[in-house]
Amino acid sequence: MNFTGRKVEDPKPRVMNFPSVEKYMATDEVTLSPDLNINEAIDIILEKKLTGVPVLDKDRKIVGMITEKDCLRLMIDGAYNNLPYDDRTVADYMTPVVKLVTTDHDILDVANEFLTTHFRKFPVVHDGKLVGQVSRRDILKAFRQIKNTTW
Repeated sequence: MNFTGRKVEDPKPRVMNFPSVEKYMATDEVTLSPDLNINEAIDIILEKKLTGVPVLDKDRKIVGMITEKDCLRLMIDGAYNNLPYDDRTVADYMTPVVKLVTTDHDILDVANEFLTTHFRKFPVVHDGKLVGQVSRRDILKAFRQIKNTTW
């Protein structure tokens, strides 16, 4: 499956400039492969205390996200549909439609996206390749730093 994520709209001009999301994003995030066994993925999510993990192809292009919520579907499939899950992969449960943020976006753009969507974090891409992730908490920390210096 070849997937190009939906990009957040281009930044709009405004009176006050805000720092790029690149300054506050996490770059040491865990990523998973679509062909990884779903049980191994759940182990990683639990061990690392993650809420969601980007799923990348071999060229580091994002093909989806696997979240705690996606993994709960595994339990439902087993209990209600009597489906075996030992041979299932991340690709079977990941969310393929992912909203992406580029390094061109500033923290205000991303804060607005968090307010208008249900997502807890966004993958950050540059030239179509994953370079990091930004969470609600990252934007809140950025706000705290800016508030102390700007407002």
